[in-house]
Amino acid sequence: MKAKLFIDNNYPENINLDNIAGEVYFSKFHFIRLFKSIYGNTPHRYLTKVRIENAKTFLQKDFNISDTCFKVGFDSISSFCGLFKKSERKTPSEYQRLYRLRQENIKIKPLNFVPNCFAEQKGWSKNSNFQEPA
Repeated sequence: MKAKLFIDNNYPENINLDNIAGEVYFSKFHFIRLFKSIYGNTPHRYLTKVRIENAKTFLQKDFNISDTCFKVGFDSISSFCGLFKKSERKTPSEYQRLYRLRQENIKIKPLNFVPNCFAEQKGWSKNSNFQEPA
Protein backbone atom coordinates (compact mmCIF):
# COMPACT_ATOMS: atom_id res chain seq x y z
CA MET A 1 0.00 0.00 0.00
CA LYS A 2 1.25 3.45 -0.89
CA ALA A 3 0.62 4.79 2.64
CA LYS A 4 2.82 2.11 4.22
CA LEU A 5 5.64 2.96 1.81
CA PHE A 6 5.14 6.63 2.60
CA ILE A 7 5.61 5.88 6.31
CA ASP A 8 8.60 3.62 5.64
CA ASN A 9 10.31 6.30 3.56
CA ASN A 10 9.38 9.35 5.63
CA TYR A 11 9.39 8.11 9.24
CA PRO A 12 12.09 10.60 10.39
CA GLU A 13 10.01 13.54 9.21
CA ASN A 14 7.26 15.27 11.14
CA ILE A 15 4.46 13.33 9.47
CA ASN A 16 0.96 12.93 10.82
CA LEU A 17 -2.30 11.27 9.90
CA ASP A 18 -3.28 14.11 7.56
CA ASN A 19 -0.05 13.69 5.58
CA ILE A 20 -0.37 9.92 5.32
CA ALA A 21 -4.09 9.86 4.46
CA GLY A 22 -3.50 12.63 1.92
CA GLU A 23 -0.99 10.43 0.12
CA VAL A 24 -3.73 7.93 -0.66
CA TYR A 25 -6.62 10.40 -1.04
CA PHE A 26 -8.80 8.95 1.74
CA SER A 27 -10.54 10.62 4.63
CA LYS A 28 -8.63 10.11 7.87
CA PHE A 29 -11.29 7.91 9.42
CA HIS A 30 -11.72 5.64 6.41
CA PHE A 31 -7.96 5.44 6.02
CA ILE A 32 -7.43 4.39 9.66
CA ARG A 33 -10.00 1.59 9.34
CA LEU A 34 -8.56 0.40 6.04
CA PHE A 35 -4.93 0.52 7.21
CA LYS A 36 -5.75 -1.34 10.41
CA SER A 37 -7.69 -4.03 8.55
CA ILE A 38 -4.73 -4.63 6.22
CA TYR A 39 -1.76 -4.28 8.59
CA GLY A 40 -3.30 -5.02 11.99
CA ASN A 41 -2.17 -1.70 13.45
CA THR A 42 -3.23 1.90 13.22
CA PRO A 43 -1.01 4.13 11.07
CA HIS A 44 0.28 5.85 14.23
CA ARG A 45 1.25 2.56 15.87
CA TYR A 46 2.90 1.41 12.66
CA LEU A 47 4.84 4.70 12.42
CA THR A 48 5.99 4.28 16.03
CA LYS A 49 7.06 0.68 15.31
CA VAL A 50 9.08 1.77 12.26
CA ARG A 51 10.74 4.52 14.29
CA ILE A 52 11.63 2.11 17.13
CA GLU A 53 13.09 -0.47 14.71
CA ASN A 54 15.25 2.20 13.10
CA ALA A 55 16.25 3.53 16.52
CA LYS A 56 17.56 0.07 17.40
CA THR A 57 19.82 0.22 14.35
CA PHE A 58 21.20 3.62 15.37
CA LEU A 59 21.75 2.46 18.94
CA GLN A 60 23.61 -0.60 17.67
CA LYS A 61 25.90 1.78 15.77
CA ASP A 62 26.65 3.64 19.04
CA PHE A 63 24.66 6.79 18.35
CA ASN A 64 23.75 8.50 21.60
CA ILE A 65 20.16 8.36 22.77
CA SER A 66 19.24 11.99 22.10
CA ASP A 67 20.66 11.90 18.55
CA THR A 68 18.85 8.64 17.91
CA CYS A 69 15.60 10.06 19.23
CA PHE A 70 15.61 12.98 16.80
CA LYS A 71 17.07 11.02 13.85
CA VAL A 72 14.07 8.68 13.84
CA GLY A 73 11.48 11.42 14.14
CA PHE A 74 10.55 11.68 17.81
CA ASP A 75 10.11 15.17 19.25
CA SER A 76 10.84 14.33 22.87
CA ILE A 77 13.49 12.17 24.51
CA SER A 78 11.11 11.21 27.31
CA SER A 79 8.39 10.03 24.91
CA PHE A 80 11.01 8.18 22.84
CA CYS A 81 12.38 6.42 25.93
CA GLY A 82 8.91 5.56 27.17
CA LEU A 83 7.75 4.16 23.83
CA PHE A 84 11.04 2.30 23.37
CA LYS A 85 10.71 0.68 26.79
CA LYS A 86 7.09 -0.24 26.13
CA SER A 87 8.07 -1.87 22.84
CA GLU A 88 11.39 -3.53 23.75
CA ARG A 89 10.90 -4.01 27.53
CA LYS A 90 14.12 -2.11 28.19
CA THR A 91 15.26 1.48 27.97
CA PRO A 92 17.35 2.62 25.01
CA SER A 93 20.46 2.76 27.20
CA GLU A 94 19.82 -0.79 28.51
CA TYR A 95 19.27 -1.99 24.93
CA GLN A 96 22.52 -0.37 23.81
CA ARG A 97 24.48 -1.77 26.77
CA LEU A 98 23.14 -5.29 26.25
CA TYR A 99 23.83 -5.10 22.52
CA ARG A 100 27.47 -4.09 23.18
CA LEU A 101 27.84 -6.89 25.73
CA ARG A 102 26.45 -9.42 23.26
CA GLN A 103 28.87 -8.23 20.55
CA GLU A 104 31.79 -8.58 22.98
CA ASN A 105 30.67 -12.10 23.93
CA ILE A 106 30.38 -13.05 20.26
CA LYS A 107 34.01 -12.00 19.77
CA ILE A 108 35.14 -14.01 22.79
CA LYS A 109 33.12 -17.21 22.18
CA PRO A 110 31.52 -17.08 18.74
CA LEU A 111 30.46 -20.72 18.75
CA ASN A 112 28.12 -20.08 21.68
CA PHE A 113 26.02 -18.04 19.27
CA VAL A 114 25.63 -20.67 16.56
CA PRO A 115 22.01 -21.89 16.68
CA ASN A 116 21.66 -25.53 17.74
CA CYS A 117 19.56 -26.38 14.70
CA PHE A 118 22.38 -25.15 12.43
CA ALA A 119 25.05 -27.00 14.42
CA GLU A 120 23.03 -30.22 14.29
CA GLN A 121 22.46 -29.78 10.56
CA LYS A 122 26.24 -29.53 10.09
CA GLY A 123 26.81 -32.58 12.29
CA TRP A 124 28.41 -30.57 15.07
CA SER A 125 27.62 -32.15 18.39
CA LYS A 126 28.97 -31.77 21.88
CA ASN A 127 31.31 -34.68 21.17
CA SER A 128 32.58 -33.42 17.83
CA ASN A 129 35.94 -31.83 17.18
CA PHE A 130 34.23 -28.57 16.31
CA GLN A 131 34.40 -27.10 19.77
CA GLU A 132 36.09 -24.14 21.29
CA PRO A 133 38.94 -25.00 23.63
CA ALA A 134 37.93 -24.75 27.28
